Parts: sequence; structure tokens; C-alpha cells
Amino acid sequence: MDSFEWNKVFAAVIASVLMIMVLGIVAEMPFHHAEQDKPAFTVEVAEQTSTEVAADAGPSFAEMMAVADADRGAKQWKKCTACHTIEKGGANKTGPNLYGVVGRTVAAVDGFRYSSAVEALGTSVWTYELLDQWLANPQAVAKGSKMVFAVSKANQRADLLAYLAGFSDAPVPLPTPETAMEEAVVENVEAAAGN
Repeated sequence: MDSFEWNKVFAAVIASVLMIMVLGIVAEMPFHHAEQDKPAFTVEVAEQTSTEVAADAGPSFAEMMAVADADRGAKQWKKCTACHTIEKGGANKTGPNLYGVVGRTVAAVDGFRYSSAVEALGTSVWTYELLDQWLANPQAVAKGSKMVFAVSKANQRADLLAYLAGFSDAPVPLPTPETAMEEAVVENVEAAAGN
């Protein structure tokens, strides 16, 4: 083969490569690759740094619990079943079994490996109020815990807590505005006596 023939072969190879590149660019033109304006899926997590849940201008926690509906809570519970079970003696999943959670010591489910953040809560007891804070923002209660899902609406948390209350051998009574007022008076008297 003479040099003229080799030039034709090289030209054909270069033309083929250029044609493939051009076809690749043209083929991608109908597809828009711009950044999305919003994420496809978001997980609701409250942005707080303290362990206290911000006070809403609405009803108090006890007032929310007074009108909580366990049937609506059962609908909220469906979101939790990906990580938890609630049956007596039920298996642990990504999260612990929640049968009898109200009134139980934190990090007390046998066979479940808690994060060090939850274990650091020590001998705290899961009260309705603590569970409400936990559901509103688990990371504010125990920074570094495995749970990142949050229930942002207070009425949905109250409904869920009313539902959970029914799954216990010794159900803890739901808080009422009257018991909340009595507890506040006792706390104020104890605080005054300590000063």
C-alpha cells in the first residue's frame, strides 16, 4: 500500500471518531441534564440544636393529647413499620420493638443494639413528653442516634402516641390538661422550696 492509501485509512478512522462524537452530542440534546430545583425525596427533620422542642403558638402538648385519636395514629404508625414492630414479643428491625415503650427505660430492649447517643440518655424513661420530643426531632434528643425520621406536626405525633399507648401490658394514662397543670404546680412548689 502506498502512502496515499494509508492517508485514506487514517482519514476514514478520524472521520469515524468525529462522527461518533457528533452523534453522541446530538443524541444527548433532547435530554435536559440541569440540576433539579428540589430533591426528589425529602426526610422531615426539625432544625433544632437543643433537646427542647420549640413551643408552638397552638395548643399545649396535654391539650393535643386530650384530642388525640388512636385510629389516626394507626395511619401514622404505617410510616414507622419500616423500622419498628409493635407486637408483644415482636422482632427488632432497624429500630427496637416498641411494645410497652411508654414508661419503659430508654435503651432497654433486650437484643437490640442502641447507638451510643441513645445509651447516653442513661436511665431516662420514655414519657409521653420525651417521646413527643423524640418524634419531633430525634437528633435534638440524642445527637448521633440512628433515627433520622421525624414527625413534624404536633397533632400527628399526639395521634401516634395515643396509638402506641394501647400496646402495653400496663398502659400509662394519656396526659390531660388537668394533670399537666397539677404537675406544673408541683414543679413550681419544688423549685421554690429548693431556693
